[in-house]
Amino acid sequence: MACLFLCAVAGVCGTVTGSVRLVETSKAGTRGRNDFSGVAIWLEPYDGSVLPMRPRTVQMAQRKKHFEPAILAIPVGTTVEFPNFDPIFHNVFSSYSGQIFDVGLYPQGTVPKVLFTRSGIALVFCNIHPTMSAAIVVVNTPYIAVSGPDGSYRIEGVRPGEYRLHVFDQQASDQTMRRLQRNVTIGSDSATLAQIEISESGYVQVPHKNKYGQDYPAVIEDRPMYLPGSRTRR
Repeated sequence: MACLFLCAVAGVCGTVTGSVRLVETSKAGTRGRNDFSGVAIWLEPYDGSVLPMRPRTVQMAQRKKHFEPAILAIPVGTTVEFPNFDPIFHNVFSSYSGQIFDVGLYPQGTVPKVLFTRSGIALVFCNIHPTMSAAIVVVNTPYIAVSGPDGSYRIEGVRPGEYRLHVFDQQASDQTMRRLQRNVTIGSDSATLAQIEISESGYVQVPHKNKYGQDYPAVIEDRPMYLPGSRTRR
């Protein structure tokens, strides 16, 4: 990205590191294995200035009826590819928040793409498989990261200045995430921020509708991939 190139030339940009910790959670993985992955963290200039960003392409794959990764954090202007590695059909869509899209029904080996043109949280689902869900966090900054299993994150090439730190956790309330916002000052050296403790208290998973706003069928019939000369129906 342009900002990273300028930082490399000028040598005045720093690396921001830190960690998150999830508490009061209902997720078995978090309770049993202390898995704190999947939290998006980003820094936006406090004065609202626009940072340079270059278009990029990333992937959110479908594999074994799961999205990989289950959360993406990307700058505005990023193209997301949705490759299908399963020998069945998928139909990725988002109609809840963030950018609305529907790539249609597609088989194994197909790679539909979506260009994200505005900031927001896109909740992503499959129109065939109700257990598949993910989130794409689209922000107006290149300074973004997603926490790893130990909760750590790393944002490189941050220009010195005043920033507003934001977090997104799918199982935290909007009120909790707003309360966790904070102002941070970044210098030309590396900076380690204080650990962020995120409460997931009160989270209740609500079944989502399909792309037509209807309930999913009780029995899911997986369709095999296309065969030569076969006809498909939507």
